[in-house]
Amino acid sequence: MRVLVNAGPWLAVPPPGYGGIENVVATLVPALRERGVHVVLASVASSTLEVDELISAYDDGQFAELQKPYNQVMGIAHAHQAMVAAALRARDDIDLVHDHLEVVGPAVLSALGGPPVLHTLHWDLRKHPAFYEAFPPSIAVNGVSESQLARAPAALRSVSLGAVHLATPLATYDLRVERGGHLVVMGRICRLKGQHVAAGICQKLGLPLVLAGPVSGRNNQDELDAVIHDPHHPLHGHPDVRYHLDHVTPHLDGELVRWVGAVGGQDRDHLYGSARAALFPIQWDEPGGTAVVEALALGVPAVGLRRGCLPEIIEHGRTGFLADTEEELAEWLLRVDELDPEECRSEARRRFTPSVMAAGYLELYERVMREAAPEVRRTPEGAR
Repeated sequence: MRVLVNAGPWLAVPPPGYGGIENVVATLVPALRERGVHVVLASVASSTLEVDELISAYDDGQFAELQKPYNQVMGIAHAHQAMVAAALRARDDIDLVHDHLEVVGPAVLSALGGPPVLHTLHWDLRKHPAFYEAFPPSIAVNGVSESQLARAPAALRSVSLGAVHLATPLATYDLRVERGGHLVVMGRICRLKGQHVAAGICQKLGLPLVLAGPVSGRNNQDELDAVIHDPHHPLHGHPDVRYHLDHVTPHLDGELVRWVGAVGGQDRDHLYGSARAALFPIQWDEPGGTAVVEALALGVPAVGLRRGCLPEIIEHGRTGFLADTEEELAEWLLRVDELDPEECRSEARRRFTPSVMAAGYLELYERVMREAAPEVRRTPEGAR
């Protein structure tokens, strides 16, 4: 089977730091290739993921351009997708396109009339209502959780093939880090993640808390200061920057509550894996929950509000605790030592490995190709 995986033009695969969709692609593709899938990756030229073919319209990721006004950046995704369309027109050996490019991907691919397409929805489906309420019926979609799809417009649900939960390579390792006394919130600093809630609770309870993640792409205090002290900087008034300054910074005391910026690699795994628990005081219906899956893979119980995908990932009383209110969240934090880290690791190995995710997608690929119109359906090599 030959699959073109469209990761988009925003970040390399894998990304150098934060990059949710690109990390998902970097987790999925090796597992697909292990199962014999020939992968053509549409990304940027600086991507280092091992694939069978790499096609690109840009040398490097264009994420930083997104801070500019729309009329200056609207051509970026379209230039990338025009490259993808040209590649598909020039060849007839692609069995399926697995698309991850928000809106532009399905809009262009539905008009192209090429191979069958599976479009994965990674984001809040309340966005783009006009597009989703008239979604192209020729494009099949999947979600990353059932709760995400339950909130989708009817036109989107009608072409949905269900959900495939996210995965992490950490679930295949047996990484063991000496347990520390701190709690951790891992993820970009923004109101939706609720770092201010975690900080307030931990200060009240006297529990050490580490906040780890970038602020609007700024990875440390020096980078953030350059934004804060320059009123002409394009990020100066960014909502995430204002949120950090107005709602998170007042809690930072350098001892009980700390922000350590973005962390990656072994430093990230050590910080996360040594935590007593990972907190998810989310202020929205989180669709995917990569950080939750990673915590469980490291044997770290997850404690969060009962919203979005969290009830699908966390088994209350076994791999974590789910709360309906912030007050209840604080109560459960005092009981995290009752949870067995081995139960968390076991659940991650059973449900959240790259192999499990790849199996789920291969099942959807076969269904999409089987149901595709005869004029665009191809029989994969070896299937005869």
